[in-house]
Amino acid sequence: MPNQDSNPVPAVLVLEDGMVFHGKSFGMIGTTSGELCFNTGMTGYQEVFTDPSYYGQVLIMNNVHTGNYGVKPEDVESDTVKIKGLIGRNLEEKYSRLMASDSLQHYLLEQNIVAIEDVDTRALVTHIREKGAMNCIISSEHTDIEKLKSMLKEVPSMDGLELASKVTTEKIYHMGDPAAAIRIAVLDFGVKRNIIQCMADRGAYVRVHPAKTSFEELIEFQPHGFFISNGPGDPSTMDYAVATVKKILETKKPVFGICLGHQLLALANGIPTFKMHHGHRGLNHPVKNLMTGVCEITTQNHGFAVDPDAVRKSDKVEITHVNLNDDSIEGIRLKDRPAFSVQYHPEATPGPHDSRYLFDDFIQLINNN
Repeated sequence: MPNQDSNPVPAVLVLEDGMVFHGKSFGMIGTTSGELCFNTGMTGYQEVFTDPSYYGQVLIMNNVHTGNYGVKPEDVESDTVKIKGLIGRNLEEKYSRLMASDSLQHYLLEQNIVAIEDVDTRALVTHIREKGAMNCIISSEHTDIEKLKSMLKEVPSMDGLELASKVTTEKIYHMGDPAAAIRIAVLDFGVKRNIIQCMADRGAYVRVHPAKTSFEELIEFQPHGFFISNGPGDPSTMDYAVATVKKILETKKPVFGICLGHQLLALANGIPTFKMHHGHRGLNHPVKNLMTGVCEITTQNHGFAVDPDAVRKSDKVEITHVNLNDDSIEGIRLKDRPAFSVQYHPEATPGPHDSRYLFDDFIQLINNN
């Protein structure tokens, strides 16, 4: 059922700890739930909404106005919106960008996304920063708070959820020139479109495989390197992926991992992961490259991280990048294999392109091997 723009329906947001926010409906009339998280970026909302790493989450946009430059088909990281719901201070129906093809309201309606606006997002984000990530429920069809609290109790915790298999490609597909000298096999746990594009732009022929593709099928492509993608959910539940990464490492061919791929590379080397208090999501996170001493402003989207103590004690792994806000591990590389990974997103769509050199490093690593 569509929202009526001229007469918005009241909506309610209920948090797992009992806090309640009232607002106005936006997008579809309905009820949705998931883990609450927030993004600190000022722009790039359409790319954020279509990032598969957000699957299963209800997103708070920190910016006061979201939707004011509309949407267009090119500004996506996957074929559909992946967030479960949206929360904003002002979600805008009207837009000013001449290149835009539609409004955020119509876009969310087409994608069946329930949203709520007129929420004090500063107070909400402050609460999450203090109390930590938690589940929530948004409804513009139910007003009974006790009923919503009861429904919320049935929502599973993100801690322990395997979600990569929900967003992976169903079929193998390719990008780039088939005659290219470099072939890269991608394990898709929720890969963003522009990550693949960054490799194809550097002259690679990229083959993207479903999450549970066997090692034997990956090798049939005769790749010169392997890419382990980003994605949603708890990496500690992904034994199938860890087993595949271990076999990939035995080939001694170059490996590059991003976000979830970074965590899987760590798990494959005996380094555990943990659920963060409220995660890192935005496009302005400072990271220091320990190899060069240079600081990068990075795009991030993760609620899990690798255990810093275990990394520092490992005789297999070297730390390459750290977060300057909280000293969390942002990058590692193996000492005896041509394999490295970063927790953040160097393709940076949206975000600054400080870290795109990492794709150049990956291609150079393949050429050197």
